[in-house]
Amino acid sequence: MILPMRTILLDIAPKDSSLLVGYSLDDRIAELQKLVSTYQWVVVLQTLQKRDEPDYRTYVGKGKLEEVLDLAEALQADTLIIGNILKARQLYAIVQEIEKRKMNLQAWDRVDLILKIFQRHAKTPEAKLQIQLASLKHMGPRIFGMGMELDRQGGGGGAANKGIGETNTEIMRRHLREMERKTREKIDHYRKVRVQNRNSRKRMNAVTIGIVGYTNAGKSTLMNALTDKWVYEKDELFATLGTTVGRLKLPQNAYIDEEGTFTARPDILIYDTIWFIRDLPPELIDAFSSTLEESLSCDFLLQVVDAGDPHIADRISVTDDILSRIGAKQPRYYIFNQIDRCTPAQIRKLKTTYKHLKPIFVSAKTGEGVEELKKKLSGPL
Repeated sequence: MILPMRTILLDIAPKDSSLLVGYSLDDRIAELQKLVSTYQWVVVLQTLQKRDEPDYRTYVGKGKLEEVLDLAEALQADTLIIGNILKARQLYAIVQEIEKRKMNLQAWDRVDLILKIFQRHAKTPEAKLQIQLASLKHMGPRIFGMGMELDRQGGGGGAANKGIGETNTEIMRRHLREMERKTREKIDHYRKVRVQNRNSRKRMNAVTIGIVGYTNAGKSTLMNALTDKWVYEKDELFATLGTTVGRLKLPQNAYIDEEGTFTARPDILIYDTIWFIRDLPPELIDAFSSTLEESLSCDFLLQVVDAGDPHIADRISVTDDILSRIGAKQPRYYIFNQIDRCTPAQIRKLKTTYKHLKPIFVSAKTGEGVEELKKKLSGPL
C-alpha cells in the first residue's frame, strides 16, 4: 500500500534553488534540507513520500516523478535531489525523463549532495584527494549510462552501434580505474607521513584522544575548549574535514595517582576528525580511511552527542555503528554536549535514560563542565 505524499512549499528562488524528494521519515528529509542549506542553496519545494518500497525504475515512481518535474518546471528549480542513495540505473532513468522534457535540471542523490559539500569544505591537499577518490568510486557504477548515451549519439541501431557504446564504456572505465590508482598513490603518501607522526608521538609517550560523533553536535567547539588549537566552527553539517591535532590544556603537569604517588603527566593530544552521518556511503568511508585511521590509532575516544537533539538515540546508534565498521574498539567517554540548550528536567531524563553509557554533561560553548572533563582526562583513563 502506497501512502499519500505531503508537499510543502518553502520558498521560491529563481537561482541556486533545489527541489527535494525524500522517501523516508520526516527527520531524514529535515536532515536533507540541512544538507542543502549547508551547500548554500535554497529549497523551493520539499516532498516526503511514504511507500512500502522504492520504485525499481525511478525510485519514486513514474506518477510522482512526473508530478515533481511539473512543479520543478513551474518553480524554475535548478536541481532535483532524491534524499536517498540511488542505484545508477534509477538515477539514469530520472535523467532520461528530464531530458525528454528538455529541462535545465540536474538530478542528484544523497551521495552527490554530500560529495558536493565535502568538495566545498575540503581545504588541505589530502582532503581534496580523498574527495576526488570518493567521487571516482561513486561515478564508476554510472558509466553504463554514459555508454548508452554515446551509443545513441552514434546514430542508428543494431549490433554495430551497440559495440560502439560498449567500447566507449570500457574506455571510460579504464580511465576511471587509472585515475583512482593515481589518486590512491597520492593519498598513500599522506598516510605514510601520518603514520610517521603517530609513531613519533608514541615514542614521546604522548596519550592520544580522538573526538568523534554525529555531525553538528559541537565537536569542533569542544576541541577548541579543550586545546589551544583553533578549529573552524559553524552551525552547518561537515563544517570541517580532515584531522586537527591539539594539546590538552591543563592547569598542572602532574597528578596524584590511585596509590597516592605524585606522577608526571604525559602530553595528552586531542585529535579532531571528520563527522559521521547516517547512511554514510561506503565510498566515503573508503576514501577517508587514512583520516579515519586517526580514530583507530587513538588510545581513547570522546564520542560527542548533542544533548538537545530530539533524535539522540539514533545519532548515538549511527556513530556506534560506523565506529564498529572501521574497527574502532577503544574505551570511550560519551560527552553529552550543548547542555546550555537543555532544561534541568531534560538533563535529569538524559541521565536516567543513558545511565548505562556513564555520560559526561558539558557545554563547550559556555564552558560548563569543561574543567571537570579536563580533570577526568588528565588522570588515569
